[in-house]
Amino acid sequence: MAKQTALKMSVRLEGARETLAAFNKLPKDASKQLRERSLKLATVLADRIKAAAESDVSPQAKLWAPTVRPVRDRTPSIRIGGTRKVGRRRVPVWGILFGSEFGSNQYRQFGKPHHGQEPLGPAFGVAHRNADDIAREWHAAADEVIAQFTAGDIGGEG
Repeated sequence: MAKQTALKMSVRLEGARETLAAFNKLPKDASKQLRERSLKLATVLADRIKAAAESDVSPQAKLWAPTVRPVRDRTPSIRIGGTRKVGRRRVPVWGILFGSEFGSNQYRQFGKPHHGQEPLGPAFGVAHRNADDIAREWHAAADEVIAQFTAGDIGGEG
């Protein structure tokens, strides 16, 4: 089994499956435009997560902050982590990511106790707080692209 070394995070989008299915019926350029628009939204989210991580109380968050990257996909997605070694103990970024996000009862270096599955750190917190805005903007972008590529179909042909 392959080891997961980076976390890919996407914003939950209601109706995304149906919207993406509609894009499968359009020319490839429509999906290309949707990817470009989604990348812009993901870049905004990535910048906000980086800023939150750099100002977080946990020193580990500052170590993984530079690894936050937007991903070119049809939905806004970001990637965090990787195998790069950071900190004075030279640990892989993925090894500290979840401790800084979820806390730890065993290791005090993460600065906060573990409280189950509720994330406490900057990445999930920022993504959660911005999810509605990102979803609204993504749906608007998808609607615009669909309208652009179906404009000739309206009014009936033949």
